[in-house]
Amino acid sequence: MYAIIKCGGKQYKVQEGDILDVDKLSKEPKEEITIDDIIAIDDGKLKTASAVKDSKVIAKVLNEGRDKKVTIYKKRRRKDSKLKRGFRRSYTKIQISKIVA
Repeated sequence: MYAIIKCGGKQYKVQEGDILDVDKLSKEPKEEITIDDIIAIDDGKLKTASAVKDSKVIAKVLNEGRDKKVTIYKKRRRKDSKLKRGFRRSYTKIQISKIVA
């Protein structure tokens, strides 16, 4: 059984026991969260739209962190123009506990 959920503007395909990094949530570690924004559920038969209206996914927050730095470097040849920037994404690591269909 799997579900396709929407969290932080991104879509994830999840099963019970999966661990994934989502955009940072304002939750404490070991706290339970409920994700109601479900696109589809497959439990032998694919359900979408109004069939998943009452469904939800329950997840447990494991920890928070930051990814490795991604360096962006732009250079225009012969123009004496350079730009160097870095970016680190903040994330929340969650574990899917239960899919309620």
